[in-house]
Amino acid sequence: MRRLGLALAALLLGGAHAQPPALPLDEHRIAVDRFGNDAPWYEGNIPFFETSDPLLTRIYYYRWQVFRAHQRDLGRQGYISTEFLDDVSWQREPYASLNDATAFHIAEGRWLRDRRYTDDYVNFLYEGGGNDRHFSEGIAGAVWGRYLADGDAIAATRHLDAMRHVYNLWDDHFDFDRRLYWIEPLLDATEYTISSIDASGGKDGFRGGDAFRPSINAYMFDNARAIGRIAALAGDEATAADYAARAADLKAHVEADLWSPSLGHFVDRYQKGNDHVRAWAPIRGRELVGYLPWTVDMVTGDPRFASAWSHLLSPVELGGPKGLRTVEPSYEYYMRQYRYDAASGGRECQWNGPVWPFQTTQALTGLANVLEGPPQTVATRSDYVRLLRQYAALHMLGDRPDLQEDYDPQTGRPIVGLARSHHYFHSGFDDLIVTGLAGLRPRADDVLEVAPLIPADPADPQYLPWFALQDVPYHGHLVTILWDADGSRYGRGAGLRVLVDGAQVAHTARPERLTVPLTRKPLAPIARPIDLAVNLVRSDYPKGSASVNADPASLHGALDGRVWFFPEMANGWSTTGSAHAWDWFAIDLGRAAPVHAAELAFYADGQGFAVPSAYRLQFWDGDWKDVPAVSLPRPVVNGITRIGWPVKTSAKLRLLVKKPARGAVRLVEIKLF
Repeated sequence: MRRLGLALAALLLGGAHAQPPALPLDEHRIAVDRFGNDAPWYEGNIPFFETSDPLLTRIYYYRWQVFRAHQRDLGRQGYISTEFLDDVSWQREPYASLNDATAFHIAEGRWLRDRRYTDDYVNFLYEGGGNDRHFSEGIAGAVWGRYLADGDAIAATRHLDAMRHVYNLWDDHFDFDRRLYWIEPLLDATEYTISSIDASGGKDGFRGGDAFRPSINAYMFDNARAIGRIAALAGDEATAADYAARAADLKAHVEADLWSPSLGHFVDRYQKGNDHVRAWAPIRGRELVGYLPWTVDMVTGDPRFASAWSHLLSPVELGGPKGLRTVEPSYEYYMRQYRYDAASGGRECQWNGPVWPFQTTQALTGLANVLEGPPQTVATRSDYVRLLRQYAALHMLGDRPDLQEDYDPQTGRPIVGLARSHHYFHSGFDDLIVTGLAGLRPRADDVLEVAPLIPADPADPQYLPWFALQDVPYHGHLVTILWDADGSRYGRGAGLRVLVDGAQVAHTARPERLTVPLTRKPLAPIARPIDLAVNLVRSDYPKGSASVNADPASLHGALDGRVWFFPEMANGWSTTGSAHAWDWFAIDLGRAAPVHAAELAFYADGQGFAVPSAYRLQFWDGDWKDVPAVSLPRPVVNGITRIGWPVKTSAKLRLLVKKPARGAVRLVEIKLF
């Protein structure tokens, strides 16, 4: 009888040798369908996702394309994420980095299985000077958020001293009497806010308007709390106590001084006065930035402030019909256009009403924290899914995704629309799916918590009858979350199921919170092959040369460490206009180096560009000789062609491409290893 009971228990638990059912999503097929020949980067790397709303599914995968496109390989300095695909005048040279979007980049990238992208980036930020404080930032907080996902204590504590150093540099924006941080809205990455427009008397607002803002104070609270927790992780009790106290003090002053009882919202106060505004006076309206205290979980659960969320949901306040307004329509200068791009005549960035994916992401993160916190009666899961769907719809430009900088809240159409705006990466989306809709709430302890933010009532218009989030890396495991209301989608029965490494660990009939113990596993070491061909400064080595189109910008484009296949923005070197049957692109490394592999990225659009009809790769050894590869693979269209050979030491290599039957060749990037 005991043996029968044990057998039954083994059957119910899956058995010691039983094979769990296959996971429902065919990752290879989805990767090929969604990403074509570039599928290998995604397969086995991103978590896979589907839901009954096809737009949410489509934008989820598009946002991983955006992430991939914005990875810039700096060679020995590793990978960073960029905000714009192309160069802008205010970026940090020669890297094309900007620190204001970094927290979004890390929050998204922490869900990749290849941890190199976030690890290299954090190293660059704290050891390579990438966190230059050009803009306000919450980077230490984002590093702690990454630790909550991967559990890598060594990576989290590695830069503790640099984090403290950068934090203390912000004393130049700290009022030691008011006990709050202040900043000019432009340097908060939000020009033309109420404070800056009103400080100009309504005449401008690009500069000026220094204010004690909810944003910078929320970031600095999050950074202080993170540094304290990271210090505790490192065993530095004195630093842990110091920064915990700093966070607590900042929280108290934000709550006491930036909360406006009359507006029921967190607002700016002017740091200094002039003919138009008075120092320490609050601004005269509500802005979306007032939700930043919830974004960083500073005031979540405090019933004194919950009513603020009614303004986000009100269609006549911050809740626009097509997106969340950054300022309410009641503001005197709502949606007034002050600034134009002189070169194109296009409208420039402003925060006096337009929808910005930047703050939409922050508001939705804050809303998720509210909904995952203690009960309140203002916002619901239905609100979260509705706003997430609204945000997803903004990504569509015509019949294809192309995220822009900002949008009209009435029409949902882009406002700026400049060449730099395509596939803009100053926001998040996939993290909102992972931690919000699917509800994986990362924690520092050995517990797996899942709490999906979907309505439980099938009559709710935002109800989702099914979703799957598959193979999310978490604490060394792969987590899968399945919701199947009636059991017909995934064939495992009705309800919410959580799987770890393919085996079910929890189940409930409704989409509600589940927690299970989960001991973390050691993480695989990060592989870091170094691209020898990256050129950051055009006058330095490695240097490119070519048989055609040898202007510096074109040559640099194929060696700049950036790979994307979006048609809206050209990237790389091309043979356009060539009369030759064969053309070549050569790289001078500046010194002899052992080279054993190459990666070629070719772009094709079926019209003006195609892959070469043939190609050769050669190294210099007194004359040009073909690399001793057994065979050259066929060139991959809009993907990566990988070639390997026995090591050869040379200072120069070149790629020869034969004219295709139609069009020209565009070499997006060439990498050498």
